[in-house]
Amino acid sequence: MSTPGTDVLPPLRQPLPPLGDAGPVPAGRQDAIVAEGLTRSFGDRRALAGVDLRAPAGSVLGLLGPNGAGKTTTVRVLTTLLRPDGGRATVAGHDVRDAPEAVRARIGLSGQYAAVDERLTARENLQLVARLYGMSRGAARRRTGELLDRFALTDAADRPSGGFSGGMRRRLDLAGALTARPSVVFLDEPTTGLDPRGRADTWQAVQDLVADGTTVLLTTQYLEEADQLADSIAVIDHGRVIANGTASELKATVGGERVTVHAAVPRTTGAVAGILASLGPYRPEVDPRTGRVSVATDHGAAALRYALAELAAAGLAVRDVSLAPPTLDDVFLALTGKPRPHGAEAGAEASEPPPARGGEPGGDGPAAGARRRSRGGKGAHAWRP
Repeated sequence: MSTPGTDVLPPLRQPLPPLGDAGPVPAGRQDAIVAEGLTRSFGDRRALAGVDLRAPAGSVLGLLGPNGAGKTTTVRVLTTLLRPDGGRATVAGHDVRDAPEAVRARIGLSGQYAAVDERLTARENLQLVARLYGMSRGAARRRTGELLDRFALTDAADRPSGGFSGGMRRRLDLAGALTARPSVVFLDEPTTGLDPRGRADTWQAVQDLVADGTTVLLTTQYLEEADQLADSIAVIDHGRVIANGTASELKATVGGERVTVHAAVPRTTGAVAGILASLGPYRPEVDPRTGRVSVATDHGAAALRYALAELAAAGLAVRDVSLAPPTLDDVFLALTGKPRPHGAEAGAEASEPPPARGGEPGGDGPAAGARRRSRGGKGAHAWRP
């Protein structure tokens, strides 16, 4: 538990300025979010071990990582809900330590769980938020009407939100985060628990925000979500950013393409893996339960033809084979050593994650580290292009 007055930044001493008074990111500030060497511990548990982030104004930064990696703690520091132990961070041009009130006046936050008052209607929830931002009654009514329409909540506007579905509650929470037209919005796993339609609606809302010039930091466990929405992605594990770049740049760290084979008989996956291991320096990834074996290759169709010939010669039956570019799933596994989380069922990250166990070994950067972890052992390979 944090000790009041020491770990949590002080509350606002006065109401936030009314709509429009917060102003844009100060002139000359090219990055809406900057974090340098952020650290944070909870007792002897180290949640952040030196987080570095940068998000240009008007872009989407995806923060990707397994449960307990430090995603939510990072968001709480950047939104002034937690004081960092070390490092520095600025949001919308203002330091989170020195000017928390200025930061809060310029941001919106939608957390892991929808923060709505179930006793109030959707309209009352949004009007309450607008009034807390200092808007007049008339301005609050007008802004509420705009948001209800934008998030398809007009028909349910006067119903108590306690009876809303998960998707409707999430849309209402996101609408609340946008009440004051913030220049920077933080979305902490915004689609967790939503059905495909709710997820698609949220994606569209994020795209609309960016089209209007808003900067978005998005944490997610859905790799396809980061692929679809993020201009750049930072992969965080054990409280440290271990890789960052565009989706294409991160995918390039795990090989050019991937040969994937589904064995007809799952118990033959070991033999299939042995053949795919001969394609080059990368170690195959094996799922004995499904019979799936996948390996990176730098030699494209030639590697696939060789693998098919060798599988046939060995009498190994397969259900299907494919050659495709790497996905963020492959990046996630190569960088963190953990399989992709299975959507919402994986659960939300704890706000006080387990301690960091150290970062990447030094020398040649995270991209090379990803290659090292996905490669097999030394020695000659049976096939050459």
